[in-house]
Amino acid sequence: MAHDDFDPRMTPFKDGKADQRLQGLMRAETFVVGETLACAAPVSAIRAAPSDSAEQLDQILFGERFRVIERSRDYVWGQALRDGYCGYVREADLSRDWYVPTHYVSTLRSYVFSEPNLKSQIVCALSRNALVSVTSTDGNYAQLNDLGWIYRAHLSDFTDFDHDYVSVAETYLNAPYQWGGRESEGLDCSGLVQQALYAVGQACPRDSDMQSNMGEALDIGADLKGLYRGDLVFWKGHVAIMRDEDHIIHANGHHMKTVIEPLREAVDRIEAAGVGRPIAFRRL
Repeated sequence: MAHDDFDPRMTPFKDGKADQRLQGLMRAETFVVGETLACAAPVSAIRAAPSDSAEQLDQILFGERFRVIERSRDYVWGQALRDGYCGYVREADLSRDWYVPTHYVSTLRSYVFSEPNLKSQIVCALSRNALVSVTSTDGNYAQLNDLGWIYRAHLSDFTDFDHDYVSVAETYLNAPYQWGGRESEGLDCSGLVQQALYAVGQACPRDSDMQSNMGEALDIGADLKGLYRGDLVFWKGHVAIMRDEDHIIHANGHHMKTVIEPLREAVDRIEAAGVGRPIAFRRL
């Protein structure tokens, strides 16, 4: 297949090098057995270029895996294995930690302590859906890898997921808008949808145009009737979640945070800004 048949955002191919998994699917000068590393920072940016000032395209959270295809100074280029996004990540944020994840963070954000004691030093904070390995427990606390101790009730194993992704999305209310973000401290519109769906055990692609292919298409007229809680509303480059029949929750650049507002008000405002009216409605 030609390179144009592949979405570059999701295709580990660059400068003639491709991940070995693409062998037989596309042409490349070299097929690389990429090295799989783990994110060792609470969160790390996936950038468009090997620079701290380059555009953030996505993020990886603690414990998520990243397959390295090429190294460039302090950065590596490759693919995040959880959502498939390609880009540059600071090599210092990755490690060869081969602890197998046993749990994920199931609250919005939780501190990791140096000891199994809430009065001990805070090591860092992890966002919802970070992947961790519990190596031991002490009372109400669980030891994570070699990182520290976290409150056990803030973790869930991979048989225990939330049941309402809209309720999960609501926990991000007032989180600052962050382009390319998917962490509890800030996220964008599609990051909100993705993280909420991850929390209920459902896979979800990264960008809104990818998400617009999920679920079932809805035939919604100009009156915007027939939408229900959990439906998705798409504009060009934007997505919102129906909180009920009349309101949406979305992270957006107008409010610069995650808000709940009437759908009709958002539709009118976005249309007046020149973006246009919604282009798709989907039911998961």
